[in-house]
Amino acid sequence: MEAEVPNGSLAGLRVLDLSRVLAGPWASQILGDLGATVFKVEQPGMGDDTRRWGPPFLDDGSKDAAYFLCCNRNKKALAIDLAKPEGAALVRRLAVGCDVVIENFRVGGLEKYGLDYASLSRENASLVYCSVTGFGQTGPYRDRGGYDFLIQGMSGLMSLTGMPDGEAGAGPMKVGIAVSDLFTGLYAAISILAALRHREKTGEGQHIDCALLDSQLSVMVNQASNYLNGGIIPRPLGNQHPNVVPYQDFRTSDGSVLIALGNDRQFRDFCEVIGRQDLSADPKFSDISSRSRNRNELVSEIGFALADWRSDELLAAMEKAKLPAGPVNRMDEILEDPQVKARGLIKSLDRENGASVKFIGFPAILSRTPATYRLAPPRMGHDTRKTLADELGLDDETYARLKALGVVADAE
Repeated sequence: MEAEVPNGSLAGLRVLDLSRVLAGPWASQILGDLGATVFKVEQPGMGDDTRRWGPPFLDDGSKDAAYFLCCNRNKKALAIDLAKPEGAALVRRLAVGCDVVIENFRVGGLEKYGLDYASLSRENASLVYCSVTGFGQTGPYRDRGGYDFLIQGMSGLMSLTGMPDGEAGAGPMKVGIAVSDLFTGLYAAISILAALRHREKTGEGQHIDCALLDSQLSVMVNQASNYLNGGIIPRPLGNQHPNVVPYQDFRTSDGSVLIALGNDRQFRDFCEVIGRQDLSADPKFSDISSRSRNRNELVSEIGFALADWRSDELLAAMEKAKLPAGPVNRMDEILEDPQVKARGLIKSLDRENGASVKFIGFPAILSRTPATYRLAPPRMGHDTRKTLADELGLDDETYARLKALGVVADAE
């Protein structure tokens, strides 16, 4: 395992991560990639739920699922029982020395441990405290638990994802990854950085209330705007775009190709590539609005025109004409793609036992303060003893007593 070194734009920032599953850990991992020191606290004997969300599991005896590995690098793992007064007291002491706390307990769930914002901010007025829940700290649903799948359905996302009504396979469909969690994690990280900027100017900390439902609604973007400003209720269109045509997959003689044409010039050039200039000359398809109104007829004509093309030949012709098109890749195919390799997106870190953990790295390239990868996703409790000694001055005798009481635990 690589030693942690102070580096990155957030070097020196200290984050106490009391969150589990994905949205909160995703936010804290972003901060960790950018240089922050992140202390992840888990329940002894239990840990983050995602450690058990497998198979597959990492083959190193830890029984840690691949799911857990995707969102917990660059963190130090502490196993401390918050339900025990001694454990809650340890975490409160850690919070006093931190800049940021991230938690995703139910609303009010940390108050009984003295770990809510009101309690911690009395001892650390500059603390930035981010709460991540399904529905937020207010409103009639505030006490409900929220999982990504539920939010995808409630937010309207599933009502417009999937095959069109009346076609085979039609019906509500979730996205293949936990997008509601991930969007919330991104908004949480952005909000934390904004709050830290405010703190730089004023010295004031603040409470951030991030909800999965709010975050998912905020990224409904054009679909929400189509309804709010045009009264159009979005409906599932398969791989088609609600406003732009053609913008979907088309069958070729040996597979499928994605065509994404965003303006009239691109459509005219595309018609030349496939030898159907008559389509761009037809008033029914001459502009974006006309193509959208007559999408079924146009899609059918393009489908006929592309049926005899080989995928590689069509993609080459589109690239030569500088038109947007691409293949439909499996995960193994995109991870072997030369563009992905050239960008250096695939990274790896070794655990202390030599087990290699592979992952997709931070996607933005910062010219002065790039993301760094210092700590592999830790085994539960891996850093408990050392962190409590370094941060709180806890001596070996006290640690042994707390361990015997089940308040703390070492690596499992």
